[in-house]
Amino acid sequence: MTLLRLEAASLHYGTQILLDEVELTINRGDRIGLLGRNGAGKSTLLKVLLGDIQLESGERRVSDGVKLAYLDQNLPDADEVDVYDVVASGLSELGELLARYHHCIVGNDMEGMARAQSALEAADGWRFQQKVESIISQLELPADSPMSELSGGWRRRVALGRALVSDPDILLLDEPTNHLDIPAIEWLERQTKDFAGALVLITHDRSFLQNTTNIIAELDRGHLRQWQASYQDFLRFREQALAAEEKENALFDKRLAEEEKWIRQGIKARRTRNEGRVRALKAMREERRARRDQLGKADFKAEDSTRSGKRVAELHQASIELGGETIIQPLDLLITRGDRIGIIGPNGAGKSTLIKLLLGELPPHTGSVKLGTQLEIAYFEQLREQLDPEQNLIDNICGGQEFIEINGKRRHAISYLGDFLFTPDRVRTPAGALSGGEQNRAILARLFSKPSNLLVLDEPTNDLDIETLELLEEILIDYQGTVLLVSHDRNFMDQVVTSVLVFEEPGRVVEYAGGYSDWVARGGTWLTREPEPTEAKAIPAPEPQKQQSNAANTRKGNKLSYKDQRELDALPARIEELEKQQTDLEAELAAPDFYQQDHEHTNARLAALSDLQSELEQAYERWAELDGE
Repeated sequence: MTLLRLEAASLHYGTQILLDEVELTINRGDRIGLLGRNGAGKSTLLKVLLGDIQLESGERRVSDGVKLAYLDQNLPDADEVDVYDVVASGLSELGELLARYHHCIVGNDMEGMARAQSALEAADGWRFQQKVESIISQLELPADSPMSELSGGWRRRVALGRALVSDPDILLLDEPTNHLDIPAIEWLERQTKDFAGALVLITHDRSFLQNTTNIIAELDRGHLRQWQASYQDFLRFREQALAAEEKENALFDKRLAEEEKWIRQGIKARRTRNEGRVRALKAMREERRARRDQLGKADFKAEDSTRSGKRVAELHQASIELGGETIIQPLDLLITRGDRIGIIGPNGAGKSTLIKLLLGELPPHTGSVKLGTQLEIAYFEQLREQLDPEQNLIDNICGGQEFIEINGKRRHAISYLGDFLFTPDRVRTPAGALSGGEQNRAILARLFSKPSNLLVLDEPTNDLDIETLELLEEILIDYQGTVLLVSHDRNFMDQVVTSVLVFEEPGRVVEYAGGYSDWVARGGTWLTREPEPTEAKAIPAPEPQKQQSNAANTRKGNKLSYKDQRELDALPARIEELEKQQTDLEAELAAPDFYQQDHEHTNARLAALSDLQSELEQAYERWAELDGE
């Protein structure tokens, strides 16, 4: 069933073309992931779908009775408004009436309750009251706590409750994973999978994108291309599409050059020239002038410094206590030059405290911390306090100087900032007027302008587009120094780190080799943690995602049965065989002529790869389950 349709939708902001006769159909059950560069117009497109922004031309058609709800990427205000009132506000005027009735009950105002009750009966409001209370219960929200007492992650839950309470047919989510820790992101994945309507979301979290969508739509230079595929399949399709576009443009440019050469021939040729050919050349010139070339990629790297000592930091039974609470239990840890360590844990677990301990900024309550020699530290922090919002980028990053020295060479400030995709007019813009993604790129520009051998990155991926994320991954993998990374982006963590420090329970930090997925494959799971003092006391911690079956948990520590032991013994060989099949199939799909074959054949091979990946994941899960018993 078609819920909403855009037909020949066009929209411009000044000279920038955001939508160029875009066609989009949203059907019930669609799970659309919307991709595109920062500034491409993704959030604008969501607001066009919502009806908040009017098209310059084209049409937006919404089927009768279809309701839309929108989750903004910005958090709700941390004010004194109660959670119940914020959730109920998703019902507009009726929500205000329900909030008034709720406060009368809490305050035992019998007279006010009678008036509100009468108004609710007239508006058939009881059904919606049950909906509000059901949403609050499902999301485990503290109805009577003010928003000012909630952390960012819990305010995100409240915003989601406000979007869901109207029981929408289409749910629009703009960067829903911002400010959420990994347990909350996994919880949100389960919520979106259970949502009965259509979903359109913008996210930079590639794991979230892969797990929640079945259609990928990419907004690129005003055009919207769509693939009925998962994110991983889309990457292969897009590479083929861009290669075909590049080839077509090269052929066109060659023909244009030949025609330009012809038109500049001598007098004799001009006397006898074909006027139709001249008109065709003028049309080709117009077509070339109108072409919107692919945007360049960010191009930056970390500036090298002198090498640090082999030992970067060594902890011996180091612990931290704050306010009588043990934040970090006694920890033994050795960090050596070249390590790339990810720090994983729920919000409030103590990740920032651990970084301060590792950097020597916070003395241990017990034990000792020894830092290495010749450390030059570059620090990226997620609150963007390193930027003066009143100053432009040249002042913030280059100290107001026209030139900046990078790796011993003088670079013009505008040229250096251009590596981070800032146009000359944007470098003069105050930092406070930049988008979230632009501010993050600006912090990276400042970070990589200084020599370092120890990078400390606190949530560097927020608001970055996926291409910039992938480039940042490459930079960190090639970085010759040491990296300490705090991130809730599971895919980014898997690509970059060599080991993880995990807060497996309050205060207890354990080191594992590999990334986040490796930890999960070993049976890693989140344990319940009490909320921090800044959070409402009534809020339980997000329910952990169980990585092992209940049967495995109850049998843990018991001897395997004969049948299970034989299965466990056979699994490594089975996994090795599946991995070999996967490698062979991926090599087949990577062949240049693969997509030139019969369409049914290519689809069958893509489906075979998807089935093989699922079978391999199940084998890994079963291995972790049996090996952990």
